[in-house]
Amino acid sequence: MVGGLGMSLGNLLRLEAKAAPAKLVGKEGVAKSVIQIFLPGGLSAQESFDPKLYAPIEYRGPLEAIKTKLDGVHFSQALTETAQVADKITVVRGMTHGEAAHERGVHNMFTGYRPSPAIQFPSFGSVVSNQFGPRENLPPYVCVPNQPNIYAGTGYLGSAYGPFSLGSDPASGNFAVRDLTLPAGVDEKRFTSRREMRAVVDAHFSSLEKSDALDGMDSFYERAYSLISSDKARAAFAIKDEPDKVRDSYGRNAAGQRMLLARRLVESGVRFVTLTYGSWDHHDNIKGANASQMPNFDKAYAALIRDLSDRGMLDSTLVMVTTEFGRTPKINNTAGRDHWPKVFSIVLAGGGIKKGFVYGASDATGGEPDNDPLTVEDYAATIYHQMGINPDNELISPGNRPLRIVNGGKVVKELLA
Repeated sequence: MVGGLGMSLGNLLRLEAKAAPAKLVGKEGVAKSVIQIFLPGGLSAQESFDPKLYAPIEYRGPLEAIKTKLDGVHFSQALTETAQVADKITVVRGMTHGEAAHERGVHNMFTGYRPSPAIQFPSFGSVVSNQFGPRENLPPYVCVPNQPNIYAGTGYLGSAYGPFSLGSDPASGNFAVRDLTLPAGVDEKRFTSRREMRAVVDAHFSSLEKSDALDGMDSFYERAYSLISSDKARAAFAIKDEPDKVRDSYGRNAAGQRMLLARRLVESGVRFVTLTYGSWDHHDNIKGANASQMPNFDKAYAALIRDLSDRGMLDSTLVMVTTEFGRTPKINNTAGRDHWPKVFSIVLAGGGIKKGFVYGASDATGGEPDNDPLTVEDYAATIYHQMGINPDNELISPGNRPLRIVNGGKVVKELLA
């Protein structure tokens, strides 16, 4: 069992039982929960949140720009719905780092650390799990639909703080969270007493116990009982209970249903949800590639922001749209763009972040930060600060070596409401 693998309920609870209980080490911050929407492959800023209206065509690219709710701020043409919620979000146009390889860029954006050959750093979600622990009988850190990469895992913290992975996509017609339902032949009546519950859990994991994968610890059974028997916990994953009108507003597709489930999870008590959508490594035909993916993202993301706002949840839920790096300022010979970490865009909303704001800028052709560059360390420090975690606090790595949660980053006050 390693931190790079998404865990089932049985594995997660066993490891949490063996680990020292997570402490609420500080007061929760403005952001009670986080939804991290990761767009793997490297989203082009020019074809999304930072179009270059006045650049030559070879830099501007094939897509038009549209107006948003913010005076003088434009998005790419496929973001029509997001343009209408621009007054509720902050676009960061000067995100920057130095890693042009996919895995290294992913490491940066999931951990807040530059990659090191000597140590594996923990993801944001695992640090939150370590610092705060579970709430409302729900795993503190959930990946939708599965852990997307090794850098979304626990690093040196150990597997007890890994994400709970669903095991299936909420967009599928037969979506069901693995290990969350009662075994066949066991009804609710039979599951009412603690003694019967213990027998059910024993039977459910008996094959694992025989291979010594479970230790039979009381805390394991108590956590299993709490999660399986809690109506609120089970309801959190029941996306089918959402009204058809709401499901349709997000879109009946991977982007829409993953974001809708993320809203349900944070509403129920999950502290950190990571979801991925699409593949944005558009070296070829960037116009066609965007046309096939961006509309679904646009509809789902705008619906999520509106939904959180309407429910009074946006101020306490931090929503991050991130990617590993950007794309080259100039269109290549195959009508696409290549890797470019020098400057790219991310989007932040809610959780005490300013509304209707653009932070930083890229230069006229999208090649360099023009003002207010945002480093990985400063980005990470700001996210942790909003959750109530001091980024200067130390965690203990293997060999009892203390390491800061963020190495040298500062909170960017200009991003905060």
